[in-house]
Amino acid sequence: MATAGVGADGETEASGDLVFDNEDHVNQDKMKNPGITTENPFHNLLETLDGTSDKKFFNVSKFEPALYDTLPYCIRVVLEAVVRNCDGVLIKQQDALNVLKWKTNSECTEVPFLPGRVLLQDFTGIPAMVDFAAMRDAVRKLGKDPKEVNPVCPTDLIADHSLQLDISKCIAAQVAPNASPIAEASRPATKLSPAKVHGRKPNCRNQSGCKGACDSGPSIGSSREQIENTPMLCPFHLQPIPEPEAALKHLEIEFGRNKERLQFFKWCSKAFHNVTVIPPETGTVHQINLEFLSRVVMEKEGLIYPDSVLGTDSHTTMVNGLGILGWGVGGIESEAAMLGVPLTLTLPEVIGCELTGTVSPLATSIDVVLSITKHLRQAGIAGKFVEFFGEGVSQLSVADRNTIANMCPEYEATVAFFPVDRVTLSHLKQTGFDSHKLQTFEAYLKAVKLLRPEDNVTTPDYSKVLKINLNSIIPYVSGPKRPQDRVSVTDMKKDFENCLNEKVGLKGFQIPAEKQNIMVPVTFQNSEYQLSHGCVLIAAVISCTNNCNPSVMLTAGLLAKKAVEAGLVVKPYIKTSLSPGSGTVTHYLNASGVLPYLIQLGFDIIGYGCSRCVGNANPLPEEIVTAIKEGDLVACGIYSGSKHFEGHRCSCVRANYLASPPLVVAYALAGTVNIDLQTEPLGVNAQGNEVFLQDIWPSREEVLQVEENLVIPSMFKELKAKIEVQKFHIHK
Repeated sequence: MATAGVGADGETEASGDLVFDNEDHVNQDKMKNPGITTENPFHNLLETLDGTSDKKFFNVSKFEPALYDTLPYCIRVVLEAVVRNCDGVLIKQQDALNVLKWKTNSECTEVPFLPGRVLLQDFTGIPAMVDFAAMRDAVRKLGKDPKEVNPVCPTDLIADHSLQLDISKCIAAQVAPNASPIAEASRPATKLSPAKVHGRKPNCRNQSGCKGACDSGPSIGSSREQIENTPMLCPFHLQPIPEPEAALKHLEIEFGRNKERLQFFKWCSKAFHNVTVIPPETGTVHQINLEFLSRVVMEKEGLIYPDSVLGTDSHTTMVNGLGILGWGVGGIESEAAMLGVPLTLTLPEVIGCELTGTVSPLATSIDVVLSITKHLRQAGIAGKFVEFFGEGVSQLSVADRNTIANMCPEYEATVAFFPVDRVTLSHLKQTGFDSHKLQTFEAYLKAVKLLRPEDNVTTPDYSKVLKINLNSIIPYVSGPKRPQDRVSVTDMKKDFENCLNEKVGLKGFQIPAEKQNIMVPVTFQNSEYQLSHGCVLIAAVISCTNNCNPSVMLTAGLLAKKAVEAGLVVKPYIKTSLSPGSGTVTHYLNASGVLPYLIQLGFDIIGYGCSRCVGNANPLPEEIVTAIKEGDLVACGIYSGSKHFEGHRCSCVRANYLASPPLVVAYALAGTVNIDLQTEPLGVNAQGNEVFLQDIWPSREEVLQVEENLVIPSMFKELKAKIEVQKFHIHK
């Protein structure tokens, strides 16, 4: 398929190495700008930006100022695009007037919209670029220069949809439950390096986790082997576990399987102007768009204007969290935009979402994001634009905003737009944006009134306003038997006591009243302890559910740091662990300097994959198991995973709760879930001082400061360096 396009201008690649070089594929400035012409009926709005001599822009704020000031910020971006691209043919002067009166015309009037960029993933990028190659062939046959055929609209193509999971591995028992003879027979011949496995105690009886050890008595001479090179699933979790070498092997397979496609992409990156190609293994399309390609304000031959994007990925909406208007479209619409043909946009209703109040100190970013998403899902806003305003917006980090915007498909909105404000500009500065360019962008955004003011004095005129009080957002835990049984942290003590009283069922354990206050003494590692109902025996930060959010993991790390500094310790019989879904979390914790404190509390990084989640863990100490059984205690486990059920991980741990990572650390420090975290101390330090949760819980400002100053700069620096030097080879 690439032959026609390659033959068109003689830029065929030889064989061998395929290398993407940033200098070859960043060619946005090579196209002539079609926007600045005297034919534009709005040329009188063209001004020179203050403090510059060569930066021009269309000052749309002077186009009917009284009406403009009432427009939602997302509609102002649409208006600017219509004004700037108005040519009297595809985009007419009346279209700008229709946008200006959007509220009257919403859901009944169509206007043309030409984005600043088009975003393609490889599934839609292949047919689009093949069409351009075919057009070059046709132009060549007509005796013209095929190199004149290029996308009019800057286009970013990210190859991220060709990765398939071919290699996986599970550490299992020698006789694994549900092991399939077919799986055994289908083992690949490739020799993979063995994984490190912690040894089992004699009473494990060849079980793959603590669950079996607690059900069985001691035995002599039992052993456990790890099964290598096994493409089967985890015996309990039924999910494949990638091993460390899997990424490299998948990359090799991906290049071999997609050789022709990737060769064609390489040719496109060099042959076409206005096309940026990002190679595989760099990241997912919406993340790369957000972290590397997004400009907030674009500049082309002296003309500056807001960045906007139409993408063929459903998560294109994520970029709205950065103040860039964008949403997902089909392949035909995206290719039309590449050719300079505007998208026909039915003017939408714009729902204003006012955020008020202050987030609870105990609430994490996950709590905030999920609560806002829940409100929006219940509001019935399918197909509408949502724009956030109010004093509460400033409390959301850019990461929080991106997550909310990314979840547009969850509440069926077309766009969830956060206008650019001081938080956005600060984030851009931390991610390595050139300071001089950032000053220029800020001056432009102020000039066209696209920078959200801090005082919130003026509010745009929205179709409808939803109000969300951030004061109402409080952290929850789920349990003790089902993840859908949510309990607020403030009600945890009362709820657990009710569970002890209730009959055995969905929540109850039916413990007689005279036995509810029983204390069982136990000696462990030459120290005396007292166990009671609600005692925590397992505390694990597991699964990829939470560790992809830097602020949540940083909150847990900073909490551990303050706890250590306050003199608190976790009781040694509590099984603590940190088993993230990827190595990215290690980068967060190392960059912020909190990892040593987590380790000091016992939260060591034990690996990347299913562990506690599937019951693959060392059994509890025999002394503890004996004490639990003798006292018939309702012992507890607390996890930051995404699912659980009774007895899943350990049969002697009957109450299991799901919580955010910092709450896992907090309950591990307390040693019990039968505690009111607001009024009771977590513990007493060596000096005899009581330490309360509010004494050591990091504020959102502390977390955001560490995230913005330490974590994000290092992450973006690493990403940009990776893209700049990314090279890969395709062999014949």
